[in-house]
Amino acid sequence: MHPLLYELNTRCWLQSLSEQHGHVIQLGNVPEEEFATWQRQGFTHLWLMGTWTICSRARESTLNDPDLIELFRKALPDWTPDDVTGSPYAVADYRVPETLGGEEGLRQFRVRLHEHGLKLILDFVPNHTGLGHPWVTMQPELFLQSPPGVRETFATDTNSGITWIAHGKDPFFPCWRDTAQLDYRRADTQAVMQEVLHGIAALCDGVRCDMAMLLLRDVFAKTWATFPKTAPAAPDEFWIEAIASVKRAFPDFLFMAEVYWDQERNLQQLGFDYTYDKWLYDHLAYDNYAETQNHLLDVAPDFLRRSVHFLENHDEQRAATRFTLEEHRVAALLTLGLPGMRFLHEGQMEGARIHLPVHLSRRPVERKDTQLASFYEKLLAALNNTSVGHGEFQILRPRSAWSENSTDHCFVIVQWQAAPDAFDLVVVNLAAQTSQCYVTPDIKGLARHEWRMEDLLGEEKYWRNGNEMAASGLYLALPPRGSQLFHFTSAK
Repeated sequence: MHPLLYELNTRCWLQSLSEQHGHVIQLGNVPEEEFATWQRQGFTHLWLMGTWTICSRARESTLNDPDLIELFRKALPDWTPDDVTGSPYAVADYRVPETLGGEEGLRQFRVRLHEHGLKLILDFVPNHTGLGHPWVTMQPELFLQSPPGVRETFATDTNSGITWIAHGKDPFFPCWRDTAQLDYRRADTQAVMQEVLHGIAALCDGVRCDMAMLLLRDVFAKTWATFPKTAPAAPDEFWIEAIASVKRAFPDFLFMAEVYWDQERNLQQLGFDYTYDKWLYDHLAYDNYAETQNHLLDVAPDFLRRSVHFLENHDEQRAATRFTLEEHRVAALLTLGLPGMRFLHEGQMEGARIHLPVHLSRRPVERKDTQLASFYEKLLAALNNTSVGHGEFQILRPRSAWSENSTDHCFVIVQWQAAPDAFDLVVVNLAAQTSQCYVTPDIKGLARHEWRMEDLLGEEKYWRNGNEMAASGLYLALPPRGSQLFHFTSAK
């Protein structure tokens, strides 16, 4: 399976729908046209980002953070405190608040997704809880405790008295001051978080696991090496049994990991179905086209099949501000034409330019980029008429078109096939120069047929002799930042 995922900011999306329709829209009464659009566009999964109950203390922390306030001003100049919910990654309870439609609204939303052929992805935030989570008071032993006054910790009144607890953190950045760090060295912490995960799994079809690599034993030990252990160590990696136990109960449940630091393969081996492909994003964002080709040719096919390819998400800069229109088009075809999970973010197809902090429940109204929106509409429609995403795939290696021409390194070419008499080639030239290459499709019986070759994103149509393609290869010449989606059918 090569899913096509769409991420929605739940609170902002419902607020926008409510404004558009003139009445309150919650998960239980989302208009039919939303589901019909996702189905028409070919999405297989929808990620509702930020559906859980947010900690009220986290909201207070947010409103007292001058750096966040400045981000709010830049993203939403007319913001008010009423627009601030706090971070959805400072969870107080894995329940859907009534303001979003509650548990029944979520159930109805999921049923309607299934009726339109889509599955539901929700958040799992395993590393930490919100600052005011009930466990902080009632079960402080589950958290990473600290001697008094240590940097990036906080004191709180618990049923064990005043206790110092660490804030959650990524070791390369300042702590998240609206969170409390869970102690994954403890078996009881792992056990209760497995219970939480099972509760989520009953409500949806998969989870996006926030900062999943922070829980790895070696990562956790290095991050928190100076903090005392308060119980015997848990016997194994959290993810091994957590994933296995959920899949025993829900065999088709999907696990997607937000992961960095070359830990992707490790998490796949621990059971994750899909892991972020930040390497590809960085190569595209920094115009490293030769490294893009090398990355895709060098990784194992199974690793690529289990990677998540994206141009933006709620953590990253908006693609419309990172890439020119030409760069955006070619990168979009590449990320959507690769094997694995293909991931689009709300606003990406319309050219949204403002990166909205997740703490806000309202977003600014932006002018749609009609050129980009038209491109995405055409691209998704074209992909739906190919084997891309549901056939057998292969990353093909381009060859030099002639001696002293090294522009073959600028290409990425992905072959897809689902039927013996047809195949598709996703072809992109990532460079800001005209590039040429030869490539030989790896198709059984290629030489025995004449092939009709049509660019589904353009007007070009050709006939190509299979014997010549098998012997010499298919010649390709693309303009700067050029992209083509070729559909081949054999002559009857």
